[in-house]
Amino acid sequence: MELNEFVLTHLPPPPARVLEVGCGRGELALALSEAGYDVLAIDPHAPEGALFRQITLEELDDPGPFDAIVAARVLHHVEPLPAAVDKLAALAPLLVVDEFAPERLDAPTQEWYEAQHRILTAAGTEPQAPPDLDRWREEHSDLHPSGFLLPALEARFERRLLEWRPYLYRWLDGPSTQALEQAMVAAGAIRAAGYRWVGNR
Repeated sequence: MELNEFVLTHLPPPPARVLEVGCGRGELALALSEAGYDVLAIDPHAPEGALFRQITLEELDDPGPFDAIVAARVLHHVEPLPAAVDKLAALAPLLVVDEFAPERLDAPTQEWYEAQHRILTAAGTEPQAPPDLDRWREEHSDLHPSGFLLPALEARFERRLLEWRPYLYRWLDGPSTQALEQAMVAAGAIRAAGYRWVGNR
């Protein structure tokens, strides 16, 4: 299930008011708006447009209320995390999360990822992603592991769903990487480094 479908599955029906935290280029926010939702999407690098504000969660001064909040691949960067989760809980009763667990990049997972990166590079489609995960770890030592992020979420929200899933295909972006990673995870050969979580306040 792709991200847009996952989010739409767990949101209340439109025209619910939805806050997207860390909207990036805005694809999800636009899809939610097209589905009939009243969307506010924030990110320091958000695009221009009526749906978007170029701010952080800390800078957000809209008191809500929102019916739901969506945070896709952003909370593992947020500091201080407990204060951010407190703010999310004050703004909406429902939180839908798509996340990355960097600590799950163990040796077999790293070996598979780096081999795929080399194969894609040799085929002339070099991914816009790190070829060396050891060096990447040194440069991103401040990311929140799932063992810190999940308890922070569950201190303020009651978990409805936790689903572990492939993540590295997003970095590799090869023509068949997603299916291959899914098969490797299902076989137990590598670890799922992504997870999706839904909780109610």
